[in-house]
Amino acid sequence: MPAIAQPRPEARQCHAELGKTGSSFSPLPDRFFGAGCSNLNTVKLDGIGGDENSFAITNLGPLACPAANTLAGWARFGVDRAARQILGSPLARIETFGSYSCRNVAGTGRRSAHARAEAIDVSGFVLADGRRISVKDDWHASPREREFLRTVHASACKRFGTVLGPDYDAAHRDHLHLEFGNGSFCR
Repeated sequence: MPAIAQPRPEARQCHAELGKTGSSFSPLPDRFFGAGCSNLNTVKLDGIGGDENSFAITNLGPLACPAANTLAGWARFGVDRAARQILGSPLARIETFGSYSCRNVAGTGRRSAHARAEAIDVSGFVLADGRRISVKDDWHASPREREFLRTVHASACKRFGTVLGPDYDAAHRDHLHLEFGNGSFCR
């Protein structure tokens, strides 16, 4: 019988921390795709725990566990609470354009954090009352939706190393790029 690979200690620790957030997830096996692309210590994140309820996250592929932990904290404390305070309804779902993608940073020869499953592109939010707040449609919309999106953007800047939104460039007009790391690049 072949040996089953045991998760590394840092993966076990990350899984324990992610479990404490109330998130539902499954650990994924490490994979190397070549050309600087890999999924190491990744999870499949199916739901995130909030203060009073949990919420779904759509279209998300493999995500590095530390990035999933950061995302879970931001979703609960930055997004769900902002939705309640500014828009009067809790968060029901975060919509994304995905996480892992073996690609370069646009216009460069440097691999994107997406190539390591360390970045998420968030396109919108659905509230419990049925409203959908879209980065593309609502970044410059009514004052309350604008305030909400700018609040969650600013909150992301406190947690993620790189955050890019519609004010950065045309390529980010329809999403928030949230990148795990130690940097502090927020646009």
